[in-house]
Amino acid sequence: MELLIISSLLGSIVGVVLGLTGAGGAILAVPLLIFGLQLNMSEAVPVALLAVCMSAAIGAVIGLKQKKVRYRAAGLIALAGSVVSPIGLWFSQRIPHEPLILLFSLVLGYVAVSMLRKPKQNTQEHHTDVMHHHPSPEIPCMLGNADGRLIWTWPCARVLALSGTLAGFLSGLLGVGGGFVVVPALRKVTFLQMQSILATSLAVIALVSVVGATSAVLMGTMSWSVATPFTAGALVGMLIGNRLANRFAGPRLQQGFAWMAIFVAVGMVVNVFI
Repeated sequence: MELLIISSLLGSIVGVVLGLTGAGGAILAVPLLIFGLQLNMSEAVPVALLAVCMSAAIGAVIGLKQKKVRYRAAGLIALAGSVVSPIGLWFSQRIPHEPLILLFSLVLGYVAVSMLRKPKQNTQEHHTDVMHHHPSPEIPCMLGNADGRLIWTWPCARVLALSGTLAGFLSGLLGVGGGFVVVPALRKVTFLQMQSILATSLAVIALVSVVGATSAVLMGTMSWSVATPFTAGALVGMLIGNRLANRFAGPRLQQGFAWMAIFVAVGMVVNVFI
């Protein structure tokens, strides 16, 4: 019973943060499982993938209903990520626990520092006359009409596929959703509004994570006694976070998450050496 309650509470934290940020909750799943339930990386990664997949799917469905998801972009990114996600999962089951923890901490620290250096801004500012922009090496994905659809070109497809490849490999290797790769990539190479970016990111996370989670089930590495309550908690947390997103979204939320991520990363490194 104690395991059930703790797993559910930890999962709800992941869901709430995922609903608020569209990316951050996924990268917190593994540290919560390691510190909260004393799992090692090889045990935590499959559980994290399942919880992230299910909770992100809820957010993606909500985004689709609100017509915020750019589903073609999400499909391309996820397709690229799905190809390499099982490869990352295969490596995660074979790399020793300590080096994998250190790698995860480095990725988490990098994400946190990036968020502190580039806090979210009101993306409405650069949407004035967005239709008059022309493709460039810096912004290869242009918007073609008022509803925010992308104009598909080879440079645009290539950069989105590359971001999906990186997100997918890290998803399988570290049990993260990959939103911390997808969100900055979409911000950098498109003029999409932030709400659309977050919704599209959730769709990518759901699609990529389902491949990793399915691979874990087929490999027999899924701990269902932990995964079931953790995932249930994440689903509830996702619904709560999605409702709170409009109230708390902004630079302060991102900076708060970044500092929390830094503390978690430092804690994971310290835990390896004590």
